[in-house]
Amino acid sequence: MPGSALIVSRLRGSVAVLVAVLLSACGALPTQADRPFSPAQQPSVDRPLVRIAQDSSPAPALTGFRLMPDGLYSLDARIQLIRRASDSLDVQYYLIQDDRTGRLLMRNLRDAALRGVRVRLLVDDLFTAGSDPMFSGLAAFPNVEVRLFNPFCCARESAAGKYIASILDFRRLNRRMHNKLFIADGVVAVMGGRNIADEYFTRSATNNFIDMDVFVVGSVVRQLASIFDAYWNSPQAYPVETIVGESVDRDAARRGFDHLVDDGEQMRSLVLPPFDILGYGPISDDLDSGRLELVWGTAVAFADQPGKVMATSAEMARSMSAQMNVMDRVKAAESDVVISSPYFVPGSMGVQDFGDLRKRNVKVTIFTNSLAANDVPLVHTGYARYRVALLRTGVGLYELSPTRTRHNKRLMLPGASLGRLHAKTAVIDQSTVYIGSVNLDPRSESTNTELGLFARCPELAKEVIRVINISQLQSSYRLRFAPDGQSLEWLVGDEQGEVVLSEEPELTLFIRLQNMLLAPFVPEQLL
Repeated sequence: MPGSALIVSRLRGSVAVLVAVLLSACGALPTQADRPFSPAQQPSVDRPLVRIAQDSSPAPALTGFRLMPDGLYSLDARIQLIRRASDSLDVQYYLIQDDRTGRLLMRNLRDAALRGVRVRLLVDDLFTAGSDPMFSGLAAFPNVEVRLFNPFCCARESAAGKYIASILDFRRLNRRMHNKLFIADGVVAVMGGRNIADEYFTRSATNNFIDMDVFVVGSVVRQLASIFDAYWNSPQAYPVETIVGESVDRDAARRGFDHLVDDGEQMRSLVLPPFDILGYGPISDDLDSGRLELVWGTAVAFADQPGKVMATSAEMARSMSAQMNVMDRVKAAESDVVISSPYFVPGSMGVQDFGDLRKRNVKVTIFTNSLAANDVPLVHTGYARYRVALLRTGVGLYELSPTRTRHNKRLMLPGASLGRLHAKTAVIDQSTVYIGSVNLDPRSESTNTELGLFARCPELAKEVIRVINISQLQSSYRLRFAPDGQSLEWLVGDEQGEVVLSEEPELTLFIRLQNMLLAPFVPEQLL
């Protein structure tokens, strides 16, 4: 029968693909060729961005900050800096999605390179499946280098295929570069929690991340540039051509790239609201005037060593961990700590650390995702098992409500989209701010590489707390014990007063079943 023949044919095709993938499982990465060290370019005093940075600074040792909680403003800041850069653009991300936001960034990087700006783009290789033409196409232009961090060897058209083809190398490939960093002309940086995709800049119609970046000028940018250089020149960073093959026809590669990024919605200009959540106008207004409106303080940048992804044990990886830097600062708090961490798995040691703070009468507030808001629901199980212990120490717990974010006009989410927390920040003693890529979970500690900075700046601290409060107080649940002293309650306020819920809110049956069935089999160390 024709139907049976079709089924047999498809089965044969599937088996052939599976055999090919499994045979390629012995594939290995190519040998890294020796290459000269490539340093960041030194800022030229006659360049516009350099002059603006210098004219805006009250003292050479200080760092200026502008918090960027609004997604469109944060994306626009990157695009404005690309368009105004004269000498160099150093760009490092865990994820650059092949969507209208990713294509907008890539198109502007190409345009900068065509006018003579040196572009160095470093992207982690986890989420590049199917996007090789975009990255290799950009690399085909003059003045551009693209490198893939900790790459997969083959079967690159799908994420499943990449992993199956490299199954024997799972330990290495499970470790990823989670850093997010953007530097223009060596003097202006944007860093924080955002990757490059629609949902990080409130451009998705369904789900958007509530996130936070900081626009940085001043002395700490030199530290960030050194961190970028360490990753760019590390043995784990491979030229994209080495992994996907050299373009036989570079003109064709460039034409394909042009077609990808020049046609479609990414050509539309960004439409910004007049002011962001904090009352700032677009960064272009400041750049046009020649002076930046910033808050000033001191700062230090830190990052894991790139070689963390090659660590042969969790203990070795932890010895290179940026998360320890964050927790060391938190544990030294004297009056209060406010933490925003979307993926929060404190472990027994974390519970003890927060308990020690409470014993010293340090107020601790933690803001994270509810199970309904978490885009990685299994991570929530690692957090949920510590909620009771945290509440018993006196820690304040708040969980974001995805549906209530829809009604919080100050978050400026589009249409009927839901919000998910993604900002990784901490405010210590109302004067010191952490912002970066570090989550307080095992993956940040012993698996991924991370980047962050600490800023000593009370004005910035006030702004971070103000932004956290917009979601925490208006779009989240506060947790407390029920009258029995054992079970939990979720409290939320509305126009009719306080509403008390006795079970995890806003969950679908699918999410409940998925977590119930899978959670026992996922080691906490992988969360």
